[in-house]
Amino acid sequence: MAASKTAPKARKTPVKTNGDISIIETGGKQYLVSEGTKIKVEAIKGEHKVGDSVTFDKVLLSQSTDATTVGTPFISGAAVVGEITKISRHPKVTVIKYKAKSRYYKKRGHRQPFFEVQISKIA
Repeated sequence: MAASKTAPKARKTPVKTNGDISIIETGGKQYLVSEGTKIKVEAIKGEHKVGDSVTFDKVLLSQSTDATTVGTPFISGAAVVGEITKISRHPKVTVIKYKAKSRYYKKRGHRQPFFEVQISKIA
């Protein structure tokens, strides 16, 4: 008997929209955000602590209920404001380099820092 295969489930968008969404770029990555969304971003340069407000000015796309604006590459004058809710590091990633029969073995570990940001305003 052959096992029946099911199609993979479609990935749902993790953003609960209230009509306004934006795509921002930070840390070399792009994030789809709306007001109230929590995202984990690369650590931002400078002195920051929990509760600080951060502004993302690299907005690639902005969509409201009545219009959509696409930047070339960014929208001038657009900004997304968020509040830092957590500063931490991801779990450890272990990197092992090994070559057989040559006594070569290197083991390194790394924990990437991140900021958890809650989006408060799309302007």
